[in-house]
Amino acid sequence: MSVQTSLHNTPLADEHVALGAKMVGFGGWNMPLQYESILAEWEHNRKTVSLFDCSHMGEFMIKGDAVACGLDAMVTQTIVDMPVHTCRYGAMLNEEGGIIYDLIVYRKDIEDWMIVVNAANIEKNARHFRAHLNAKASFEDASFKTAKLDLQGPQSRDLLKVLAPGIEKLSYYTFHQFQIEGIPCLISRTGYTGELGFEIYCPWEKCKEIWKLILKNATVKPTGLGVRDVLRVEMCYSLYGHELDEGISPLEAGLEKFIDGKKDFIGRQALLARPAQRAIGYFTSTSRKSPRAGHKIFDAQGKELGVVTSGTFSPGLQAGIGIGFMSLQGNGTGTQLFFGDEKNKAEGMVVKRPFYKKGSLKA
Repeated sequence: MSVQTSLHNTPLADEHVALGAKMVGFGGWNMPLQYESILAEWEHNRKTVSLFDCSHMGEFMIKGDAVACGLDAMVTQTIVDMPVHTCRYGAMLNEEGGIIYDLIVYRKDIEDWMIVVNAANIEKNARHFRAHLNAKASFEDASFKTAKLDLQGPQSRDLLKVLAPGIEKLSYYTFHQFQIEGIPCLISRTGYTGELGFEIYCPWEKCKEIWKLILKNATVKPTGLGVRDVLRVEMCYSLYGHELDEGISPLEAGLEKFIDGKKDFIGRQALLARPAQRAIGYFTSTSRKSPRAGHKIFDAQGKELGVVTSGTFSPGLQAGIGIGFMSLQGNGTGTQLFFGDEKNKAEGMVVKRPFYKKGSLKA
């Protein structure tokens, strides 16, 4: 399989092809979907350690006082009290209180910030930042200068501390600057799998060296985006375009704890005046049948309750699992529901998040 040229390629596109990955378009990028079966990659990540190429993600570098330059007002979370070398999850809203995008803020120094956003929305988010940051801010879109590798799994710490001594001291949602074979890297203890893991930000042109070095350890396997989606659904993590978009309120999406109601931010007034009419909910199938995005959700009497936003088969539960928006009356834990369409329905039950509870995330 050859590298596609109509899509953006990460620095590792040729490596993925050489390793036999199935390549697909994702968010405008040519990305590896899988190297082995989804089940085999799931098993390896949950029990050992996997390496993901996430260089399609966007990185914005901002310098300036968070309040004075307008950055703090763009994020639902307060960021002014963040200690240096910590990360914080939050969201940007439009004036109507809808989610432009969820993001992670990294505080590199007192007035030095990195914002990480999803691949499909890099240009859109960059425009939003440029429109709302003022002249007191320095803004750089470093997305095509910065590569990103995710090392995830219960054995990730033991492997990475050999290459980057000191990473074992990182606590959850903190980061620091390290070197791997003389290559400067920002490494954070973060991830999207529900397992102990680290995200490695490095120079674009040096990414291949680090990738090959990590894969010299036979314990590590390269892993695609296919199983990454299964892993994130098992943990009930939201994905833009599914559980999040500009027509969805963060209150509907279950992001209440990532909103600082005491500070002013873009979209705050509209959000407060917009009571949620539905809520995000999580359910398991009573069989191996898997819900799919777009399936309708019904109550036991056949009344339509909502819609599935993400669904998959969970190897951890050996059952179908789903995330979706439901009416406020129909999403109580233990509630029986059905998913599918008017002609073909499968039974499920509302449960508490996350689906998968055996992860090593905070080990």
